[in-house]
Amino acid sequence: MCYVRSTERYRQPPVGLLLALVSKLSTAARRLVLGRPFRSDRLSHTLLPKRIALPVFASDALSSVAYAPEQVFLILSMAGLAAYSLTPWIGLAVAAVMLVVVASYRQNVHAYPSGGGDFEVVTTNLGDNAGLTVASALMVDYVLTVAVSTASAMSNIGSAIPYVAEHKVLFSVIAVLLVTAMNLRGVRESGVAFAIPTYAFIIGMGAMLGWGFFRIFMLGDQLKAESAGFEMQAEHGKIAGFALVFLVARSFSSGCAALTGVEAISNGVPAFRKPKSRNAATTLLMLGTISVTLLMGIILLANKTGVQIAENPAKQLSGAPPHYIQKTLVAQLAQTVFGSFHIGFLLVTAATALILALAANTAFNGFPVLGAVLAQHSYLPRQLHTRGDRLAFSNGIVFLSVAALLAIISFSAEVSALIQLYIVGVFISFTLSQIGMVRHWTRLLHNETEPVARRKMIRSRIVNTIGFLSTGTVLLVVLVTKFVAGAWIAVVTMAALFILMKAIRRHYDAVSRELREQEAEREEMVLPSRNHALVLVSKLHLPTLRALAYARATRPDVLEAITVSVDDAETRELVRKWEDSDITVPLKVIASPYREITRPVLDYVKRLNKESPRTVVTVFIPEYVVGHWWEQLLHNQSALRLKGRLLFMPNVMVTSVPWQLSSSERLKPMQPHLAPGDARRGIFD
Repeated sequence: MCYVRSTERYRQPPVGLLLALVSKLSTAARRLVLGRPFRSDRLSHTLLPKRIALPVFASDALSSVAYAPEQVFLILSMAGLAAYSLTPWIGLAVAAVMLVVVASYRQNVHAYPSGGGDFEVVTTNLGDNAGLTVASALMVDYVLTVAVSTASAMSNIGSAIPYVAEHKVLFSVIAVLLVTAMNLRGVRESGVAFAIPTYAFIIGMGAMLGWGFFRIFMLGDQLKAESAGFEMQAEHGKIAGFALVFLVARSFSSGCAALTGVEAISNGVPAFRKPKSRNAATTLLMLGTISVTLLMGIILLANKTGVQIAENPAKQLSGAPPHYIQKTLVAQLAQTVFGSFHIGFLLVTAATALILALAANTAFNGFPVLGAVLAQHSYLPRQLHTRGDRLAFSNGIVFLSVAALLAIISFSAEVSALIQLYIVGVFISFTLSQIGMVRHWTRLLHNETEPVARRKMIRSRIVNTIGFLSTGTVLLVVLVTKFVAGAWIAVVTMAALFILMKAIRRHYDAVSRELREQEAEREEMVLPSRNHALVLVSKLHLPTLRALAYARATRPDVLEAITVSVDDAETRELVRKWEDSDITVPLKVIASPYREITRPVLDYVKRLNKESPRTVVTVFIPEYVVGHWWEQLLHNQSALRLKGRLLFMPNVMVTSVPWQLSSSERLKPMQPHLAPGDARRGIFD
């Protein structure tokens, strides 16, 4: 019987040399990807100014302007060209909801600047269950934000590069991994990286809209998009009455995708520089102003230039050239506005594709903060509350990345499939958050007597009430128009997350309750009266002698060596050598008729516990330290199984006594350098 220790001698668990080598290599790779680690006292250096916070937290909301107007046109195309006359009104409705939501969340960041966002607002004012509902909704929506944004970017790029379209799942996975790596470097560095494409998109879209309207209204140019001359047919014939109302409602709900990501700023207030809440509120106002301007500008310019976007171009657009490939709405507008200035068209389309690919960054900044808050409240594993080397919530970033990759692979990176699951969660959180804020201001008004403060609170309550009515209406429309189309999957996932987080909280509460009860009973606990030491013996060799020497040094009340007899001849030879040696520790032989090792030792330890309940049993296990991964295959792993079982036994302590074989010398360059105090900690060269 031989017992094997892991490849690392000092501080790593016994998981094998291969894992140790991989760990060393991964450390070097991590430094290459992430950079050098930051000290905890440098956290303030990672905080964001408004100019960087805008692209960090608003890239999703801004990028959605690139496809939300197109969704409005696509849905209305089912009713034919005449329905396009409704697009400005639908755009105004979406813009109004966005402004209301922005105004409402400006109240949120002032009232709750700790970064809990909707979860904190709803939990504080509506209770734990409502807070968990919001948290589960936001988590699902953050995952879908990454999946939809990445898949949409690959679809846009794939329309120009067929190879990307043919392998869009692969390219989507690569894009998510790149965004993950950038965020693992820390929010400030990722913010600098994302600032350039975000501002390029804003400038490019602003230039396109400004030049387009200047040519139309100032120069009198008759701008016509390439699809303006086509004749659009209703996909299912003439649509009127309730069917038209439903279609308009569905178009409005699809356009409301432009609101996704607004809530991320309320979750990311701690990442702003001081004054945090004021800077976050200013960033929200900037986001709302830019988004509404671009949204309405795109819709109005599309109407002026006669752009036609069909759900089914082959059937709905007559007069189109053979093998016509429908460009995106933004691409058609850029082509029309810039005309022969082809560079302008390329810059706008490139910036649009890039910001769509990077729009997932909003979720990568919102999700980890939300996960950290939930972990702090014991609804998620505590590891999500831990900051990584670069002071980012690395575990939350990795968790989001894995979940998004699963969604992308499961739905083959198809935007049309993923978009049906989208925005349900965000409007659930919008609605409950506004209800919570109304209750928040009502509670404060009961205790406030100062007239100026009361007027301010009343004004804030009115804003949040309007926000609740607006987002609640949109939520109802979204559920009615999208539930059967796929939104039910998101709802089921939210319910599953809700149940999981409740179970995690119950577990943590049970552990805390158990520890409190034990703490209360600590004074009544019976102290161990004796220490009974056991040294496991397979052969009489140097590892065994070292284990015996160490066991003696602990000065136990009783010390004995035990061996399990699985081969009579070997056991007799061991007993003979033991008796001929000068070892004074008695050797006890435990019979094992079925040639087991673990169970006889466990039965013997149980017997000792039963005979003397106040005795602590300390088991010393000699182990080899090997230097090659393949050496572990040549040695028995009985020690690992035995230790795993002994850990569950009461009043039993397990001590590993390492013996370094010569092959382990090759690992010495990988060991940490000695430092003052290492000898006292048991680290020797």
